[in-house]
Amino acid sequence: MRNLSTEELRDMRERNEDFLLINVLSEDSFDEGHIPGSINIPLERKDFLRQVRQRAGSKNKEIVVYCSDRDCTASPTAWKKLEADGFRNVYRYEGGMKGWREAKLPVQQAAHSSR
Repeated sequence: MRNLSTEELRDMRERNEDFLLINVLSEDSFDEGHIPGSINIPLERKDFLRQVRQRAGSKNKEIVVYCSDRDCTASPTAWKKLEADGFRNVYRYEGGMKGWREAKLPVQQAAHSSR
C-alpha cells in the first residue's frame, strides 16, 4: 500500500496536481468535515467501484483515499478494492481527518450541516 503523509497530500493540493481525492466514510461523516476538494464515495455503497470508475474516467487516474484516522480500516480496504479492480495509481492518506485537523489545515463542512 502506498501511503501519503499529511505534508505530501498538502503539497499535492498546493501544486494543483490532477488527482481524485475520495473520502470513503459515510455521508454523515463527510458532512461533518472533509478535506476541501474531496468527494464522498462511501466504501459501504454497493456501487463503490462503479462510482469511482465513473468519477475517475480512467484507471490511470491518480486517486487518494482517506477515512477518519490511522487506525480506520475503510481507506486500506478501499485501496485494496481499487487495486484489485485495476486502478494503477492509488494512494492512501494515512492521517485521515484526524491528521488533517491536527495539522490545522482547512476543513470543509456540508452547507446543510448544522454541526
